[in-house]
Amino acid sequence: MYKAGIAGASGYTGYELLKLIHRHPQLEVGWLTSESSAGGVYSDLYPVDWDYPLISLEDGLARVGEVDVVFLCLPHAASMQAVKSFYDTGILAIDLSADFRLADPAIYTRWYGLEHTAQELLQVARYGLCELYREQIRGGQLIAVPGCYPTSVNLGLYPLAKAGWLGERVIVDSKSGVSGAGRKPKLDYHFVEANENITPYSVGYRHRHVAEMEQVLNSANGTAHQTRFLFTPHLLPVNRGILSTIYVDVPAGVTEDEIRGLYTESYDGEPFIHLIPAGKQASLGHTVHTNRCAIAITPADPSRPNGTEYIVTASLDNLIKGASGQALQNFNIVKGLDETAGLL
Repeated sequence: MYKAGIAGASGYTGYELLKLIHRHPQLEVGWLTSESSAGGVYSDLYPVDWDYPLISLEDGLARVGEVDVVFLCLPHAASMQAVKSFYDTGILAIDLSADFRLADPAIYTRWYGLEHTAQELLQVARYGLCELYREQIRGGQLIAVPGCYPTSVNLGLYPLAKAGWLGERVIVDSKSGVSGAGRKPKLDYHFVEANENITPYSVGYRHRHVAEMEQVLNSANGTAHQTRFLFTPHLLPVNRGILSTIYVDVPAGVTEDEIRGLYTESYDGEPFIHLIPAGKQASLGHTVHTNRCAIAITPADPSRPNGTEYIVTASLDNLIKGASGQALQNFNIVKGLDETAGLL
């Protein structure tokens, strides 16, 4: 039986991860940290009967020998030095922040406005998008769990990108449940502000997650081809879930059957990829409370069967496949366990 430490267990991703660990046949809780609630117990934070004591991050580091993996559910920037401290002990570190997702520290600074203070780890970190980088993940000691929006977009577009079938510009319209903003109170996420309302933010080429889309999709087929991603996320008045509607152009002469065949081949045997049949769309209902990503492919104009414009819809649960579930999937891969353990 393996034991896990969760650093930053008081947020939604920590809570979701804890629920998944309770379902895992070979993983149990070792310790939980919470800087704001250290000295209390977990049932003080959520309506559960789990009276795990909450300790400080410093105490978690002192007790690293008690666990086999540390999941870090800390904000970006705050995770940087914590990851380094745990990594230096030799423990498997699975980081859910953005701090180790981008291989180039200059790109990290460009999008996050901060100098990266653990740059030496960027070369050893494995980007934990399991369906695409499973073999690299197997030998990793530091796993960077992808962002929730990029997971939907990268899985939704990767077969096209790998085939070299993405055009020069892709338009991504994504909508996320309020839990994607985290548990810390902010005015925009209060019930009265968010309910019966849909709000766009970071419109166009401003949201930090664009960098992950560029990193994955522009390197997919090994050429110098560059796609520009215009990305507009929206706050959706639901608790959880992401739906990305993606507008793409494919080369002239590529047929719908060829595109569907490409996706079927790319994701054959993947337990958490759900390819939606022709004529139907991915929805939040396909994926919330699961570790799945549902993907649908639709020609933009049914009157032009040989047209080049397509719409890809991709949905997932931002707290599970977009965060904690993917973190656990990575753990299963690194440890050579059934990849679906705790996730079905």
